[in-house]
Amino acid sequence: MMVGNSGNGGNRPMAEINVTPFVDVVLVLLIIFMVTAPFLARGLEIDLPKVATKGLDVHEGLIISIRRDLTLAVGETVVRSDRFEAALKKANATERPVFLKADKSVPYGTIVEYIARMRRAGVSQLGLVTEPPKGSK
Repeated sequence: MMVGNSGNGGNRPMAEINVTPFVDVVLVLLIIFMVTAPFLARGLEIDLPKVATKGLDVHEGLIISIRRDLTLAVGETVVRSDRFEAALKKANATERPVFLKADKSVPYGTIVEYIARMRRAGVSQLGLVTEPPKGSK
């Protein structure tokens, strides 16, 4: 009878890595990132300032008005939306400053659309008419 190594490797060190603690740490980190990600992706909240500025002399330019009911006026003339560019050319809007007055209830997208249409029609000097905040001079 031989005494010695039985051939099953009972005294050899184990060559396998225990990955359970590694998986536990990775899962905890994953949960932390999943919980904090919505807070990181949120946009900035901006409270725009109300500033009283020096008034413009709107008498030297052409006033474009967009009323609450989306009625459009070039100067004192009410025009349809599809005749807007023609009305600008008739009023020589490319030769003088243009001031846009829009009711505060008019959607922002509508205002931007008319600004783009004025730019395409050749208006180069464009100002937005606002009112100063209450209590300012």
